[in-house]
Amino acid sequence: MLKKRTILIALCGILALSGKSWAQDTPSIDDKVDVGLSLNLDAFFGFNPMMAISYALSDSDALTFYGIQWGAGTGSAWGQWTEFGIGYNKTVGAFDINPQLGFTMGSLLSSGAAQPGIIGDGIVPNLTVNLGTEQLEGQFYFGYYAALSDETEAVQAPNPLQSTNNYVHYWANLGYKVSDFFSVGGHFEELFLSGGSTNGGGDLDRADGYVWLGPYIQFQKGNAGLRFSFGGNLADEDDRFAPNDFYKLAFFMSL
Repeated sequence: MLKKRTILIALCGILALSGKSWAQDTPSIDDKVDVGLSLNLDAFFGFNPMMAISYALSDSDALTFYGIQWGAGTGSAWGQWTEFGIGYNKTVGAFDINPQLGFTMGSLLSSGAAQPGIIGDGIVPNLTVNLGTEQLEGQFYFGYYAALSDETEAVQAPNPLQSTNNYVHYWANLGYKVSDFFSVGGHFEELFLSGGSTNGGGDLDRADGYVWLGPYIQFQKGNAGLRFSFGGNLADEDDRFAPNDFYKLAFFMSL
């Protein structure tokens, strides 16, 4: 518990110091801040809107912040699961490289959703790499969701329904811009339980959630657009904990 509080207090301190430096800057805040809103829905998580904010430090460097409301979909059963993070973006040529550190509030990682939601449920080191040229668009994401607290209740025998859970979630997509309005590409995504500890002793085995593969189509005008991705779930039907086919819809805009 002390470790969890120390990390969260340190994060708040970073935000406070950043706020002081911003107040001393003379350029208009509109010239430095970019805001992106994405309304996402997929076959596993349900509705999970996300907002990302960046504060430019130079032409190639920026502080980044993000928030995801997982509790708007499936995450409502995980203590209204919520994720917030901070990072640093570096632009190198056509690539934006953005490592971030996130924290989850809820109960999925700290107790397998068996106990009430808490602040500091989990920690999420993650990396996003975006590609953008006149003809190509693409994104790679990798996130490791690790339990930051153990909120399971003690029992006499191991109970996998009350355990800390750790997950790996990653995807990659690449598309071709047919025109300023329309693009098409492919999407690959995987989610799996990488392990955890039961409250009666013992460790959880790896368990596949889904392995999604399929095409996407995207329509965009200016700073707003929509993307529809769909395909198959390649994970073993007898073992996976996400039974649905692959379908994902996103409405996005830059504010």
